[in-house]
Amino acid sequence: MDHTDFTYTAPLEYGTDGTIRIHGSRVTLDSIIHAFQQGATAEQIQDSFPSVNLQAVYGAIAYYLEQREKIDAYLRVQEQAAHSLRQDVESRPEVSTFRERIRARRTQKQSH
Repeated sequence: MDHTDFTYTAPLEYGTDGTIRIHGSRVTLDSIIHAFQQGATAEQIQDSFPSVNLQAVYGAIAYYLEQREKIDAYLRVQEQAAHSLRQDVESRPEVSTFRERIRARRTQKQSH
């Protein structure tokens, strides 16, 4: 009987910015794992990200389950970076001005 090779390579790659993405797509591991943690099935996740095939979704989930501590740490770092970037963007005066214009338009539309 021939022996099957049980080594599996996850369909993941690091982007130049350090973000882990599904190989051949712009979909981040973060997106896949977040949906998985919210209770989505692999099929539902694949429906949300049609550029990623079902095999890649299952592969990403399997990798997460095998490397949970490392990936959870990675996700925390990504979340902190996103929070810092959001704070930086929101602190810019032009963003505040833009937000105020949007609020004014909403108020104006609601009063008509």
